Amino acid sequence: MTQAFNYGTGVFAGMRAYWNDDERQLFIFRATDHFERFRQSASLIRINVPYTERELTDILIELLRIEDYHDNTYIRPLAYKASAITGVGLDDNDAVTMFAQPSIGYIKDIQGLKLGFSAWRRVEDNAIPARGKISGAYANSALIKTDATLAGYDDALVLTEDGHVSEASTSNVFIIRKGVAITPSITSNTLEGITRRSLIELLRTELGIEVVERPIDRTECYIADEIFLCGTGMQIGPVTQLDHRTVGTGEIGTITNQLRELFFKVVTGNMPRYRDWLTPVYVPEKMR
Repeated sequence: MTQAFNYGTGVFAGMRAYWNDDERQLFIFRATDHFERFRQSASLIRINVPYTERELTDILIELLRIEDYHDNTYIRPLAYKASAITGVGLDDNDAVTMFAQPSIGYIKDIQGLKLGFSAWRRVEDNAIPARGKISGAYANSALIKTDATLAGYDDALVLTEDGHVSEASTSNVFIIRKGVAITPSITSNTLEGITRRSLIELLRTELGIEVVERPIDRTECYIADEIFLCGTGMQIGPVTQLDHRTVGTGEIGTITNQLRELFFKVVTGNMPRYRDWLTPVYVPEKMR
């Protein structure tokens, strides 16, 4: 009878922690940023999360230590309407929970994703806020992904009501054209992705690639040199086929490949200048 189960009145976050075997350390990727968005998502549907970002991070650290994970880990915090009622109103009975489990691993070895354009449209921000991870809105993602896989694709790109590219079922999207990385703006009914934001910085700062946030037409994707998806679940997924058309050379693009290698160095703690993106879980051996 929990309201969130009946009506989707909950929010969640998808997070990862990466294991560094050399340091015997588990690093949570951008914990503060994820929990900030988690709290913002909750506020969109009037859920009170009675913990600060720092407190949520401390809870997560305690959870991971209790679980004693020494491998890459996927983390799912949730906040939801907990009343056992049948009405759809947003009351004040809120709850927060969190779990973690071993992740399915990297997608860094994938040779290329095959996508199509979905017949479904992305949920509009004026209907259900797309920039928040609201549980009920993911029925839209489920329809998109399931129809894509039944049609023989790995996933699908989704258009907004005005016909511009929004994102994939659960991932942000970038295209590369003539050495420039282009991604839909955060006003294109997209999730304000933390991986997306991280990759924009890495593209600009580390690879010297210009990044433009603007509307993308469907046909621009057909003539793109490279396409990749990104997100906590996807990490970085190169796209080599779209609507039965070859993307670029049909192989993983140079920029995508460089970015992917760089990203996994960052998240595993092998890029010192980005250590502030990481939260260590275990007390270092020398401090014990």
